[in-house]
Amino acid sequence: MTNEQTAIQTTYFSIIGNTLLALIKGLAGVFGNSYALIADAIESTTDIFASLLVLFGFKYAKRPADDNHPYGHGKIEPLITFAVVAFLVVSATIIASESIHNILTPHKTPKSWTLIVLGVIIIWKEIAFQIVIKKSKQTNSSSLKADAWHHRSDAITSVMAFIGISIAIVFGKGFETADDWAALFASAFILYNSYLILRPALGEVMDEQVYDDLIIDIREQSLKVEGVLGTEKCFIRKAGMKFNVDLHAIVDGNISVKLGHDISHNLKDYLREQIPNLGHVLIHIEPNENY
Repeated sequence: MTNEQTAIQTTYFSIIGNTLLALIKGLAGVFGNSYALIADAIESTTDIFASLLVLFGFKYAKRPADDNHPYGHGKIEPLITFAVVAFLVVSATIIASESIHNILTPHKTPKSWTLIVLGVIIIWKEIAFQIVIKKSKQTNSSSLKADAWHHRSDAITSVMAFIGISIAIVFGKGFETADDWAALFASAFILYNSYLILRPALGEVMDEQVYDDLIIDIREQSLKVEGVLGTEKCFIRKAGMKFNVDLHAIVDGNISVKLGHDISHNLKDYLREQIPNLGHVLIHIEPNENY
């Protein structure tokens, strides 16, 4: 299974899971008098749309390179990540707004059975986070990472709701708004995580050089190709799940242009064979001044 197929399959998993959880949370919140659960359901609903957006991004990124996009369509992925972060910010804002409204509005204490619902949700969302974050690392997908953090932020809001409802139930009258305060704190945490997701995606769009381990690997692999005496500059640009490389390879200064050309092609083919995540590889030949 290719990275693209893995990412798409993982996104379907997120969509189905979030749809079921949004329904469960919404119903439990309404019948269990828990505004924190209702806020949680709102976030899960935005997660559904965010996951659908991620799915669209993956399908679009799979399009082959064309005359207008010679490097392919992978750059849409960080753009999709920006949109996913926007969904997170919107959901956090809605949760905060509703929480403040509910704090100011007297209401009944949440039902104790909502804690069981929340306990199951917390366990499931953490499992979902671990699954999706593992797939994001496997595929080098920034938008899949953002989708994973949707699961983690969902788990955190559920933990906050669990704490708030527990306080409301244990302490009784006068503490009915504890779950609303919990939802308010959770919204602040979601905003913080939004920044953590946005930052690497912004770096990807700006072609930030943050791939030191990959550069070391490329340099080491290059020396295994016959005719390559060393490497000089190595620049990397991430596009979706692929890494485009510009590499200066040092060769004997006395060889023919034809031989230098052959060495560059051999180096390109070898690097793409050894490091499957590489996309376009551009080799610039540099003569060794000692020859």
